[in-house]
Order: sequence, then C-alpha cells, then structure tokens
Amino acid sequence: MKNWAGNLEYSSAEVHRPASVAELQELVANATKIKALGSRHSFNTVADTDGTHILLDALPQEVLLDTAKGTVKVSGGISFGALGRALEDQGYAIHNLASLPHISVAGAIQTGTHGSGVNNPSLAAAVVGVDLVRASGELVTLTADDDEFLASVVGVGALGIVTGLELAVRPSYEVRQRVLTGLSWEGALANFHTIASSAYSVSFFTNYTGDTIPQVWFKALDSEAPLPDLFGATAATTAMHPLPDMSAENCTEQLDVAGKWLDRLPHFRHEFTPSNGEELQSEFLLPLDQAPAALQAVRALAGKLAPLLFISEIRTIAADEFWLSPFHQQQSVALHFTWKPLQSDVEAVLPELEEALRPFGARPHWGKLFTPGQYDFAALYPRFEDFRALVQANDPTGKFRNSLLDSVLGISAAAHA
Repeated sequence: MKNWAGNLEYSSAEVHRPASVAELQELVANATKIKALGSRHSFNTVADTDGTHILLDALPQEVLLDTAKGTVKVSGGISFGALGRALEDQGYAIHNLASLPHISVAGAIQTGTHGSGVNNPSLAAAVVGVDLVRASGELVTLTADDDEFLASVVGVGALGIVTGLELAVRPSYEVRQRVLTGLSWEGALANFHTIASSAYSVSFFTNYTGDTIPQVWFKALDSEAPLPDLFGATAATTAMHPLPDMSAENCTEQLDVAGKWLDRLPHFRHEFTPSNGEELQSEFLLPLDQAPAALQAVRALAGKLAPLLFISEIRTIAADEFWLSPFHQQQSVALHFTWKPLQSDVEAVLPELEEALRPFGARPHWGKLFTPGQYDFAALYPRFEDFRALVQANDPTGKFRNSLLDSVLGISAAAHA
C-alpha cells in the first residue's frame, strides 16, 4: 500500500479490515506492532508500521446527531465531506473544515489538522468525547472530565486507535467566498492581523517571489459585512484555482455567492478529487504575532523554495488546550508548503527552512514532511514530558509506535524491544 501522495510505500506485513470494534480489539490485543490508516493523507511515516495495518473503512459508519446535547457521534473512519452532508441534511454544522473534505475525521484530528480563522480553533476543538482502543485491547471513552482527554484527542496515533468521536455541532450557516488578487507584500506584512481577521476564514496563496501575493481567499459568514478591497488588492472577476493556470472547476464556488458552510469552507468540492495526489506537503505553525517576521525570513529563501513549490498557503488558527496540538495555548499562523514530487530536493532544503523558522517557535504538522532532529519538542510543548510519560504507561512495549514517533518522543527502540 501507498499513501495518498504516492511518495511512501507502507512497511506493514499484513493488513486487516475489521468489521466490528470487537474484532479490532482482538487484533490490537494480539498484535506486537499495529497502526490504523485513515484516508492516508499523510506525507511521512507517522502512521507506518512493520507489523499490522488496520483499515477502518469496514467498521459501521455512523452519524448520530443528538440535538438535545448539541453533539454528533461519528465513526472515526468517516470523511469530513460525508459527515458534513449528513449534518447539513439535518440542519446542523461544525465550526470549521480543512481545505480537503476528503480526509478522515479521526486521522485529521489525531495529527492536528486545522482549517482557518483567527478566532476558529482547529478541527480537534469540536471534540467532546473520543473512543479508542488501547494497546491492551481495552475500549475506552474519554471526555473532558478525564485526565487523559487533552492528551488523547491529538495523540498522533501513540495512545490508541480511534474508533469514534463525539463532536460539538451548531445550526447550519451560510458562507460566501471572495478571492482578491495582487495584494502587495508591503501591505500584507504591515497589516497582516487586520487582513487575516477581516473574514471568518482567510488564506493567502504565494510562492514568496515578487512584490505581490497572487491570491487571498476570504470566506465570510453571510451575516458579516461585505468584503472590501484591501490595500490595493482587487476582487477576481472569475473563479480561481490556488495554482496558476489551473481550472477552477474543482474549487468551491466564489464570486461572493452565498452557500452552505460545507460547500464554502473547504477549497475543493467534495464530489471532485482535487488533484492526482502527486505532491508533497510540509507545514509549520508559529505564534500569530510572529507572522510578519517569519514571512520575511521565508521570503529570503524564495530563490531556493520557489522552484520546488506548487504553492504555499498562509492561514491562521485559534489556540486550544490539547497537549500535542500545534496550537496548544497559542493563537497561530500556519505556513503550508505544497511541494512538487521531488522528495530528495525537498528534504535537502527543509532543514534550512526549518532553521530559518526556529527563532519564531515553529512547530511542524505531525502528518507532513519535517526533520525531527531540528526540534526541541519539550521546549515547544509545555506538556510534552507528560505526554511522553503517558505513552510509555499506556503502551510500554511500543505497539503503536514506530521510528518516527520514537524519534519525536525521544524513546529508544531498544526500550520496547
């Protein structure tokens, strides 16, 4: 098996598709090494194993809305697109969505995938309950009242296999989307917070060359004031794709036409596959107030980065309390890099990019390409040592770990051999 991008061939010796949670529990209890795979939209080995891979798509797919509680119980393997359709059919929504609605709910939340908005926290912030199978095979349900809840929601697959999640919902809402072109870098850097705060969700698309940012996507609640032209940028008169010279056919509708939240918050339509997957991705999350200086540092590397880039997206995310969330107690800016499928070239330039972002406290996205040795994770995450201890207590033999997680956690493979 390979991942979505095709840059990684998984190392598992066998693959199982359990048809029930009880069957999954038995598989986990009897395994030496085991990991779950969702939509495989990861670009590194965070979900790899040389033991058994579990695919969750054969488990019962449930979307159980509880209007009295204001929550929905969902199966971990369901996609955000499928969840969105099921909720919208009943007049409900969730607060945020990622750029791609095709990714699985459990996998996205476990790795800290987000969405956008200065006041919008990541996808994990909707979680009020999580069901997971521990290394022993025990099925547990954790809520905010449990000590391990804040460690387990964004758990990078190290604390168990997620079989279900309970998410907070809200009444359905409408969003309209507008694209501005030609925003000057001078205006963007001098007014970054103002621009990023001017709509419910804002994304900047650039390759860091030139004097202007080619596209800025604004997703505004239909109740918000009309979006102005900002700092010399002008409204696009035709639908745009984030990549230059690409058809906008697969993108969500723009030009200020209001539509349901699930048809505007993602960049790409659920009914289309946005690309063939032949790309690589990295992403770095840092404090929002560091955005102008960090962007200047990245622009200084534009000559090296641009030839390797399809595009880079800049977004914002509100803070949360999850121990290993990239947004832990930190209102953040996300610098996302969509690379051409040139892995050796990308891996060669990554350490220089990461070194340039180090002074700003950048945290890497857990499911994308980064260089573990570039980071002092204990310094970046205040609860990191607590998380590490919890992993060792719940999975002393390293059943859910692999070389990447051992490297991040600072655990020797010999410690659980």
